[in-house]
Amino acid sequence: MPGKLGWGILGTGGIAHTLAKAITQSQSSCLVAVGSRTQAAADAFGNEFQIPHRYGGYDGVLANPDVQAVYISLPNHLHAEWAIACARAGKAILLEKPFALNIGEAMAVVEAARHHGVFLLEAFMYRCHPQTAKLVDLLKSGAIGDVRVIQANFAYNMGQNLGNIRLQNAAGGGALMDVGCYCLSMARLIAGAAQGRDAIEPVDLRAVAHVGDASRVDEWTTAVVRFPGDILATLTCGNQVNMGAPLTIWGSAGSITVTNPWFPGDRTAPPVIELRRDGQDVDVIHTPSDVPLYTHEVDTVARHLAHQQAPAPCMTWADSLANQKWLDQWRRQVKLTFDRESPEQVATTIFAHPTGIGPRAPMPMGRIGGIDKPVSRIVLGTMWHVVGDFPKTCAMLDQYVQIGGNAFDCALVYGSQDRVGRWVALRGNREQIVIVGKGAADSRATPDMVDSHLRLSLQQAGLDYFDAFLMHRDNPGVPVAEFVDVLESHRVAGRIRAYGGSNWTPARLAEANAYAARTGKQGFTASSPNFALAHWNEPMWGGCVNAVDPDSITFHRKTGMALLAWSAQANGFFTGRFSRADKGRPELADIERVWFNDGNFRRLDRVHELAALKHVPPALISMAYVLCQPINIFALIGPENIDEMRANIAALDVTLTPAELAWLNLEA
Repeated sequence: MPGKLGWGILGTGGIAHTLAKAITQSQSSCLVAVGSRTQAAADAFGNEFQIPHRYGGYDGVLANPDVQAVYISLPNHLHAEWAIACARAGKAILLEKPFALNIGEAMAVVEAARHHGVFLLEAFMYRCHPQTAKLVDLLKSGAIGDVRVIQANFAYNMGQNLGNIRLQNAAGGGALMDVGCYCLSMARLIAGAAQGRDAIEPVDLRAVAHVGDASRVDEWTTAVVRFPGDILATLTCGNQVNMGAPLTIWGSAGSITVTNPWFPGDRTAPPVIELRRDGQDVDVIHTPSDVPLYTHEVDTVARHLAHQQAPAPCMTWADSLANQKWLDQWRRQVKLTFDRESPEQVATTIFAHPTGIGPRAPMPMGRIGGIDKPVSRIVLGTMWHVVGDFPKTCAMLDQYVQIGGNAFDCALVYGSQDRVGRWVALRGNREQIVIVGKGAADSRATPDMVDSHLRLSLQQAGLDYFDAFLMHRDNPGVPVAEFVDVLESHRVAGRIRAYGGSNWTPARLAEANAYAARTGKQGFTASSPNFALAHWNEPMWGGCVNAVDPDSITFHRKTGMALLAWSAQANGFFTGRFSRADKGRPELADIERVWFNDGNFRRLDRVHELAALKHVPPALISMAYVLCQPINIFALIGPENIDEMRANIAALDVTLTPAELAWLNLEA
């Protein structure tokens, strides 16, 4: 209909019927198309709701020019794949919860929506209802004092119907993914509202579960969650046990009970909030609405198309990503992995076709002696992969390569080399990728240790060679000739193309290369010390070296040796997370020990001043400070997610003059 948002629906199950009915009740929208696995199912659905276009498949819905928005009601394991397809087709997306199977898939979905400029909303319908907005208002106003305990349940008994996708591991089933995601999203919303914010992340989550022998998914599970401010939550969900669904929040001055938190105004239960202030009568708060529950969700999409996201308390992209991250943590606690998360399955799903962060100038490339490939100026560190699952690793590495990056920093002590190696094998891109390995992370390093660590690293990664291998620490008690000889022997054998030292002083580097020059060996071509705008009081870790002093900069300028700078953001000092007021905070003891000094806070002030003039975030100024040095420098980054990666990459678009570099470093 003219003037109405035209909807297509993928899938014809029960929830698709619910959403189709909601669209017919909406003043903002109309049904245009439906796609199902079979033409017969699409026709039956289309007849029921008088939908003009019916397809025995999903591609037809996406190709229909009259479809402006798509509701994805498919099984969980298909959410990410078809959300990305919708984004590529330029369609707004209402994606049934959960967002995806895991955080890796979820990040890829968000990047697809961002890249293609389309609206995206995770379909937690309760978040779009006035009852939830009222609950948030009560908590932000301090209606029950300080929030201390949250209890949220969502459980039903469907019986052992193993033909249902909710009891199928291959489909990403289980109670947690079906209804536990509601409990987690609500607890995060409440904890955030209690502190005057939107939904926040926990600081800890511990869970237990019963995993069915036949279903291989959780059939009932409970988590205890701790949020900032010592707010505790107990969350229980299940698909084999009936439980009452009230939501209860206890505070220092009363409590709130929401009798129907998940389906306000639906399923015969009115939207009621019971507010109990200590020593007062119960205040029953009604939030009636003339609009049906799911129609609120439909109208939310129509209202916010131009903004790509709906505002809180609806699910923002950051909210959905955080929820997915902690669903993953819950599953790790109960040792539940989906079949689709195996390396073989990941190789053939959405990660085989990265979505791209978006157009920008080509990635600047540099050279490292001995490596016959160009090397991206921003090198992706992999330390965080040891705590991430393999789908997340694939999402991060795929996106990095998609924007032009080609270099990865690994180390034996990171425990991530096997994941990087598996990714390279799955993508078949070894000859296009630069992989830097590191070993001997011990100030007592010996040539034998270097030899064994290099061989073990290659074995763990499943690689024939490293493009470069760096000694993680130096041992000044060993003559440099012995280290050069063992590294050169591996270069000659083809196990490495280049070698160097991480945390080696210029004096030892010069001594090593003087020996190499006398004996006809390649010598060290790369150094990897700390290099940042901030100057440390002492190293974060023993045996580490920085290169911010004039002698080190002069050495690298004269020799042209590649400098792979780690901790360019000084452990986040320039990201805006810290200030002078943070001195004395116990949880920041290491940051204060290393980075808190008057000079660094003066540098931080100048970073903020220059960032304001250039209209960029402060963190980009500190990253650009590293990249704009007049030496052969590369910046190692260690983002935990694609948002952080994007922020780091954006530093390539910031140019600083020599005068600005000097001013930032208090030289002018």
